[in-house]
Amino acid sequence: MSESRPLPLWAGRSLALAGILLIALNLRTAVAAISPITGDISVDIPLSSVAIGGLGALPPIAFALSGIFAPMVARRLGLDASLALASAAMVVGALVRAFSPNYFVLLVGSIIVLGGMGFGNILLPPAVKRYFPDRIGLITTAYVTLLSISTAVPSLLAAPVADSAGWRVSLGMWSILALTALYPWAALWMRQRTARTNAVDPAVEVDVPEPTLLRELVRSRVAWALALAFATSTINAYATFAWLPTILVDIAGVDKIQAGNLLAVYAIVGLPTALIVPVLAARLKNVGVLIFVGIACFIAAYLGFLFAPTFSPLLWVILAGFGPMIFPVCLVLINLRTRSHHTSIALSGFAQTFGYGLASFGPLIIGLLHTNTGGWTTPLTVLLVMSVLGIVGGVMLGRHRFVEDDIAELRA
Repeated sequence: MSESRPLPLWAGRSLALAGILLIALNLRTAVAAISPITGDISVDIPLSSVAIGGLGALPPIAFALSGIFAPMVARRLGLDASLALASAAMVVGALVRAFSPNYFVLLVGSIIVLGGMGFGNILLPPAVKRYFPDRIGLITTAYVTLLSISTAVPSLLAAPVADSAGWRVSLGMWSILALTALYPWAALWMRQRTARTNAVDPAVEVDVPEPTLLRELVRSRVAWALALAFATSTINAYATFAWLPTILVDIAGVDKIQAGNLLAVYAIVGLPTALIVPVLAARLKNVGVLIFVGIACFIAAYLGFLFAPTFSPLLWVILAGFGPMIFPVCLVLINLRTRSHHTSIALSGFAQTFGYGLASFGPLIIGLLHTNTGGWTTPLTVLLVMSVLGIVGGVMLGRHRFVEDDIAELRA
């Protein structure tokens, strides 16, 4: 497919488009569906605070580990087969959680479903690169928007469904949605396998990146710049989701209900950026500008909380909500800074492993700093400094340089 002449959106790639959109619609359901109904689950499966905390810590850990294993699986099975496997894991994991007789099985089911989602996180950008190299901005916008919906809808439906049909139905119903994503990827996998076996198309692309590629990324400036930008977004986002309501109650003069509403505002602000930012990132000559804007929003929000927390908590929350616009920029750059979807697979795994790995410690570090200092000045200052460090990534990514350029220099 030509990158210079856009093809009709459905030109021979309807299954791929359906697969990308449907799997995106599943990528946060398991994360958002369980926390509203932990009380219902506790009636049948006793859940201590530690047990609930363990379930809450699983998503970033699973996503980080997926960055290591997804490229390895894709190298062995191929991109389409790996996405089919991810969809199947989401189906199975949701069902295991729904039929859990105890906490251990609930934990195993959560690991399976979150592992499938983690694979989807890593492999969706390369899938866009492979099937829609001529429409990277548009398709990324579509799937990031659906990913946002995947976060919001389960949290709204979980409690009402649990009240009317039970918590097992509330958790298990998402397996049906995951099943819809399995069909297109399984069909694409079988089509590729048949084409290769019958030698119908000798140009059928093989999904096997060089084994050395993953190791070479560790020495790539572009890869590290993307990983740093991705980590800037994820650390701030996970720390904010964990601690924003408490921060607002403690220093901004709002009550718990207002703090919860402001957290919802923080989440909603990300929707318009999901619609606009990927398209802008694909068109701007210096995409680093978008990263700088996101960092500036983080910095302004933290300065507001530090020096004028009661002046306008809503303004500081909105600014903080615009900060994670860096996330969709990074998803686009996974494709814009690579020349093939093989390199895109490796870069996606590298950047997201680093980003989610650090993000998994973010809430814990902020909590420990708050406990040890008895206030929020030090935790907010640390978040501010970590945001400033992201500028380095923005400067590097603003240059039109590919990961393959770094690799070529290393091999020369």
